[in-house]
Amino acid sequence: MLVHTVRTRRSAEDFPRREHLAAKIADVAADPVAVEADVAQMLANRIIDNAAVSAAAVLRRSVTAARAQAMARPAARGAKVFGVDGDFPTEWAAWANGVAARELDFNDTFLAAEYAHPADNIPPLVAIAQQMDVAGSDLLRGLATAYEIHIDLARGICLHENKIDHVAHLGPAVAAGIGTMLRLDTDTIYQAVGQALHLTTSTRQSRKGHISSWKAFAPAHAGKVAIEAVDRAMRGEGAPAPIWEGEDGVIAWLLGGPEREYRVPLPAPGEPKRAVLDSYPKEHSAEYQCQAPIDLARRLSARIGDLDQVATIVLHTSHHTHVVIGTGSGDPQKFDPDASRETLDHSLPYVFAVALQDATFHHERSYAPERARRSDTVALWRKISTVEDPEWTRRYHSTDPADKAFGARAEVTLKGGAVITDELAIPDAHPLGARPFRRPQYEQKFAELADGIVEPLEQQRFLSAVESLADLEGGAVSALNLVVDPRVLATAPRIPPGIFRD
Repeated sequence: MLVHTVRTRRSAEDFPRREHLAAKIADVAADPVAVEADVAQMLANRIIDNAAVSAAAVLRRSVTAARAQAMARPAARGAKVFGVDGDFPTEWAAWANGVAARELDFNDTFLAAEYAHPADNIPPLVAIAQQMDVAGSDLLRGLATAYEIHIDLARGICLHENKIDHVAHLGPAVAAGIGTMLRLDTDTIYQAVGQALHLTTSTRQSRKGHISSWKAFAPAHAGKVAIEAVDRAMRGEGAPAPIWEGEDGVIAWLLGGPEREYRVPLPAPGEPKRAVLDSYPKEHSAEYQCQAPIDLARRLSARIGDLDQVATIVLHTSHHTHVVIGTGSGDPQKFDPDASRETLDHSLPYVFAVALQDATFHHERSYAPERARRSDTVALWRKISTVEDPEWTRRYHSTDPADKAFGARAEVTLKGGAVITDELAIPDAHPLGARPFRRPQYEQKFAELADGIVEPLEQQRFLSAVESLADLEGGAVSALNLVVDPRVLATAPRIPPGIFRD
């Protein structure tokens, strides 16, 4: 990997375009390096994972609304919308499928200087592949690039410290991935990356306080914007430049300011794109920093026994966990039994309380309104707090995979004064965890979440298509769409009509 120093440059400064971060990203995207076998296998796993969580979310209101928006714009030729037959405008198919994949906060994650859900790249790239009759091997090349750029930006540039939402890394990654997949030239990719970044920077209020369904829509919007950016760039339209480094650019005014330097690693010429292997799946439908605490709570449940005897629970954890999903956020909504699901899946005290009581965690039952309002749950929930521990913060930021941690140490004080402690550094499903996810675990998750939604024969057809992805010819990538029985879709919430109607 080559590490690039990125900082603000004055307009009068000699700063050739080849030194722009967007140009270096374009160089990586245009590099025709082969996709290695283990990378292709993991990308296929993540396509299965996205399908699983999309199936589980297909009847939810937000997903139904996004699907309705896409289906109101029929196209003679386009891409597939998850769950339905027919072709629809590519950017709207990417939009609908992006919302489905993110709705339950259940697809993959990468955590470093910034947060990332790199599987958010899959819906827009698959939609373009379907629209453009791209071969499966080129889709894999594009996804390898998108994962690489997304994760490398997350390694080097922290967005949340300046209250910018993490989808600002997603837009450029999607643009770069499409560039690789379509074998575009470096200038076109450069312009598309710049446009995508310029149009996908937004504040983190989407994940703060009263969290709404926009949490799922935000990455889908970034993917849609990136598709449109690539289309404009292919037609010869340019972008603001230099977009990161400009005197009025992203670093100067939205991130750390004119004096701040960032160090972004990118593959050297000819170096394989392997970043997908550094990301991690989710076993539980909650923010990633809840994953290890859920596993810890399941383990602690039997040791504690009578939860009515709990006086307090303190979770010692990293700065990120404490201030984003813990009591360090200062969000009273994280203790509100009437809070939205989106708020509850970003409340570590709530998630930990439910996992302790149930010794399991479910994407629907654990968030049901009647579950959140249970008096014994509310009582336990309000006994739980988080504190930052410098050692957990250090491990969160460690670049050593064997040392990096996203967990917590729990100190449970009982009413009689006894203290029970336990800790877990990484989730069980993490690549280095107690039960790491491999293809059988992805397929099991898919089968469980698609059960009752997608017919068994359709499930098997989809899995066979994913298994043969590298060999799919142009036009065959449409097989990556799952079709849901219309009678099942008919049970989705009724959505009021908007401006566009089918």
